[in-house]
Amino acid sequence: MVTIQAVYEGDLHCEATHGPSGTKLSTDAPKDNQGRGESFSPTDLLATGLLTCVMTIMGIAAGKKDLDVVGMKGKVVKHMVADPSRRIGALDLEISLPATLDISSRKMLEEIAATCPVCHSISPKIDVKVSFSYAD
Repeated sequence: MVTIQAVYEGDLHCEATHGPSGTKLSTDAPKDNQGRGESFSPTDLLATGLLTCVMTIMGIAAGKKDLDVVGMKGKVVKHMVADPSRRIGALDLEISLPATLDISSRKMLEEIAATCPVCHSISPKIDVKVSFSYAD
């Protein structure tokens, strides 16, 4: 169990504190929803959580197989919709891994990505696509 506390600071800004570590993060509403876009929005955090979860579980699996994936890169593109209310409609993830990984390691890591707990926690109304590339 993890507790996260937040304080509304006004002007659509919140500050959240991660209970176990004390790490703080700030949020702001996006410019297209009355905010100033000065920080991550709550929906940005969901997208970021998905991306970093996929990369983290791939890192865990790689470590168990002594595969070096340091430098793995990821990108998520969040698509908002308004049907019937404002929400995330799609999340497109791109994961770039070292070209030195052999075919079986690539397949294993791609399969592991599909087991991401954040992805399994996201509404099926959100279209999640994950693509992989391999480069040096």
